[in-house]
Amino acid sequence: MALKKLLQLFCVGKKDSKKKGKSIDPLWRASASRSSVSVTANKTHLDPCSSGTGTVCMQNHEPECSSMVSSWARTEPGTENTDHMSFSQFDVVQDFSDHHYAKTSAGKVTKDWVKAIQSEWNLLQKNLPESIYVRVYEDRIDLLRAAIVGPAGTPYHDGLFFFDVRFPSEYPKCPPKVYYHSGGLRLNPNLYESGKVCLSLLNTWWGNGCEKWGKSNSTMLQVLVSIQGLVLNDKPYFNEPGNKNSAQTTAGERYSLAYNQTAFVRSCKTMLYSLRKPPKHFETLVMCHFHEHERAILDACSAYMSGTIVGSSVGSNLKYARDKCFADFHKSLTLYTEHLRTEFAANRRRVLELEREASAVQVQEIVPSS
Repeated sequence: MALKKLLQLFCVGKKDSKKKGKSIDPLWRASASRSSVSVTANKTHLDPCSSGTGTVCMQNHEPECSSMVSSWARTEPGTENTDHMSFSQFDVVQDFSDHHYAKTSAGKVTKDWVKAIQSEWNLLQKNLPESIYVRVYEDRIDLLRAAIVGPAGTPYHDGLFFFDVRFPSEYPKCPPKVYYHSGGLRLNPNLYESGKVCLSLLNTWWGNGCEKWGKSNSTMLQVLVSIQGLVLNDKPYFNEPGNKNSAQTTAGERYSLAYNQTAFVRSCKTMLYSLRKPPKHFETLVMCHFHEHERAILDACSAYMSGTIVGSSVGSNLKYARDKCFADFHKSLTLYTEHLRTEFAANRRRVLELEREASAVQVQEIVPSS
């Protein structure tokens, strides 16, 4: 039985015809306000288990994108569901064929399981930060896909990182399963080439008490915010348990700078991977995001090649020592910067083509053919 039938079976929802696309009430409320929330995440949820706490403040804003492209994306005919072509923070879509867990059975589900997922959807819809985007699936409510924008001031700035999620039948007694679309790259100690996400909150790393998943107080929103704010941080070298004790030492900071160089180059590779093969339902997000940020990315590449430390502002006076490590970084970044220029140019052409098509459609609507 399709999972969408479960809602009717358990009498916990009905279709809302007022919301564009196919959605499930009560998760969708057309008039729902966009709120702000402060999520405090314990840093011991991380693979490194570093001490202290960090607070991530989240505010919702309209995402940036060319208005022409946004208009085209909402009205382009012949698509399965044009909702996935917009920049909405949260949406319900259909096709899950390229999802990592698409062939994994949802297992035996219960009314409480459905209600738990409804609660997660509702929380995500209302409280997602502006730089995290989520798609859930009408026919497989156990699946979710998220895109996270790399935070400023880190080697992951302006990047897009994709995660596939599955809610097992035991949820929320156990945490969700999370897979990272790595493209075969290890760009963070917590994000493996295999797609494994190492996080105490997911029970994939050791932890005690509230550091671990709790069925009554842990959420998918907390997982996503933890990945963005605590995993994709400014000094990921110290995420590695064996390295955290060297923080604030001369040797540790030197190794951290070198790690950030590698992380940024691999982030550039990830950008190329996303541009060439964007995940389903995120094609326009990829296109518009990199169209908006290509200049900032290329300027950062130029600054880093001139010696500016990765993650610092382009005009910063913080410079690398001109050693062998920097020479290797310069060589790699030069190569991938050229690849990015090529892909950004192709992406720009796609945006312009869509703008022309949108303009042509508008003209036809204004001047009907004789």
